Amino acid sequence: MAASKTTVGVIGLGSMGIGVARSLCRAGFETWGFDVRDSAILELEEAGGRAASSPAALGREVDVAIVLVATADQVRTVLFGEAGAAGTLHEGSVVIASATVPASFAVETGFLLSEHRIHMIDAPVSGGVVGAESGNLSIMASGPDEAFLLAQDVLDAIAGKVYRLGPKHGTGSTVKTINQLLAGVHIAASAEAMALGIRAGVDPSTLFEVISNSAGASWMFNNRVPHILDGDYAPKSAVDIFVKDLGIVLETGRGHTFPLPLTATAHQQFLAASAAGLGRQDDSAVIKVFQKLTGIELPPEKDGA
Repeated sequence: MAASKTTVGVIGLGSMGIGVARSLCRAGFETWGFDVRDSAILELEEAGGRAASSPAALGREVDVAIVLVATADQVRTVLFGEAGAAGTLHEGSVVIASATVPASFAVETGFLLSEHRIHMIDAPVSGGVVGAESGNLSIMASGPDEAFLLAQDVLDAIAGKVYRLGPKHGTGSTVKTINQLLAGVHIAASAEAMALGIRAGVDPSTLFEVISNSAGASWMFNNRVPHILDGDYAPKSAVDIFVKDLGIVLETGRGHTFPLPLTATAHQQFLAASAAGLGRQDDSAVIKVFQKLTGIELPPEKDGA
């Protein structure tokens, strides 16, 4: 499909979805979007996209639909609910399913779409808001060759790297599950390390400078600690996202009778942050658990954080 002929829809215009939509608009695709928030629709229209009144309305307009909602229940609703897109997408269209969901759910979704003669790529993404805005996401993708052939130009517009992981739905979601295990553990460990350093009297900016250039650094440490230093907890990825994602990791471990002690500990930290009312804040706000427990003084928060 050439960019001039392919029409693309993005269902879910959160911090990732709106970046993907902007990347598609820049690449010359006619881009439709749906979100329940008026502010997200306004951002889409400002980027040159077109708003759909429902997933079903979007499905009537597009050849490829990218689903970037937060949960499996939301995927089920936007595809198969009363106003779902599966009932209006034409035969031979492609759904790029990019929500982080259990692998078993990805398999089920692919099967249900196939009954409508719709192709699916199990395609969770990584790369954050920056990757979405720049069209440089990493996509962990599995599905039939025909689906990749039909959607290749769309994938090229939103991703720097597409990892082809085989023809079976569920493989992409399994790899994303492993990624989220590491991401969540690294965020929780970064928060714990910074909190201990602050309690021990080390200047947090100096601590970040040293660790970010030392062996203890990780991508998440280097990305999330600046949020803490800036007192900026506006959600790029929220605490509750990792409550959900690490829950998927633990569910996967149970399914394989596989112990996951580090994941379980990190999950409890995010649960504690959510229980303390921080669920909608940036996931770096998990450090506030230590603030509440020990009284450490964190860098001042920006207004509204």
